[in-house]
Amino acid sequence: MRGQPQAFDRVLSSMCTEPHPVAREAAERFLATNPGDPATYQSVADLEDEAIAGLGELVGLDDPAGYIASGGTEANIQAVRIARNRAVSSTPNVVVPESAHFSFQKAADVLSVELRVAPLTDDWTADVGAVRRFCDEDTALVVGVAGTTEYGRVDPIPELAELADDVGALCHVDAAWGGFVLPFTDHEWHFGHADVDTMTIDPHKMGAAAIPAGGLVARDGGLFDALAVDTPYLESAKQATLTGTRSGAGVASAAAAMDELWPDGYREQYERAQANAEWVADALSERGFDVVEPELPLVAVPMSDELFESLREADWRVSRTADGKLRIVCMPHVTRDVLEAFVADVDRLQPTANINT
Repeated sequence: MRGQPQAFDRVLSSMCTEPHPVAREAAERFLATNPGDPATYQSVADLEDEAIAGLGELVGLDDPAGYIASGGTEANIQAVRIARNRAVSSTPNVVVPESAHFSFQKAADVLSVELRVAPLTDDWTADVGAVRRFCDEDTALVVGVAGTTEYGRVDPIPELAELADDVGALCHVDAAWGGFVLPFTDHEWHFGHADVDTMTIDPHKMGAAAIPAGGLVARDGGLFDALAVDTPYLESAKQATLTGTRSGAGVASAAAAMDELWPDGYREQYERAQANAEWVADALSERGFDVVEPELPLVAVPMSDELFESLREADWRVSRTADGKLRIVCMPHVTRDVLEAFVADVDRLQPTANINT
């Protein structure tokens, strides 16, 4: 094989990162095991229980139910599927904020559910009043985001959960990226803060596990009954996951990463990432950019097309928000040295380009 994996040293747009060494080693050892058939592959099934227990500790649940999915997309689809399958209405709808991940569009398409997209407030969080106006007797699920992919914002989860209860809907929180940093902040976002039913939280993002290791966690294991199908030829009698065969790599990697890093390692990682986000935000502000203040380790900044393309031509892997701002996600691989090199290239390139959009 001639190909080589992507280097991370100039990747600023990704919400995935290099796995921790213990997570990498665990993934390699359990690569060929199949948690999709837990009765046969009992050792990896035990590790999945350990991983879900670890996620439960992060998200304020003493007795969590769930499984390690392929990623946040699968977990979000499954949350919508639970809500649809439990709905009384024959025409259920799901209400999400405009900041919701595009996986909810996939979920609506695959599951033939109406997706209603509510506008945001001026600080890029869900407008609870607007969400309420979008809800009706057919609403099966209300979604909030804890760590949005474009601005790193946290929706008012307690208010959204209360609203979901008012309209007889389930409440789902997408904390795919934010879930491993929010425990070290003052935000109210998890099961211990609000009557949340399900949550997406991905160990292969800020959790430093190997891909694929997403997570779907539920307050009540009975919710998964809405997903279960019989599996007559397996040793396991039923299966509630979306995929059948799954590699044990993600499961083992997630368990190993959390065992190694929770809580002190993740706290140190968050503090370092947040300090880096604030450093690069200040550096760009000093250069005349109208930077969005980083609430979590994600910086958004208006930037002209000319400068943006010049940075891409300099091999910086950067992306834009829907409204055109450049995103810098301060993942563990994004060190201060990396950011200093990026700012140096901004200095080098901006004399020939306009700064802001």
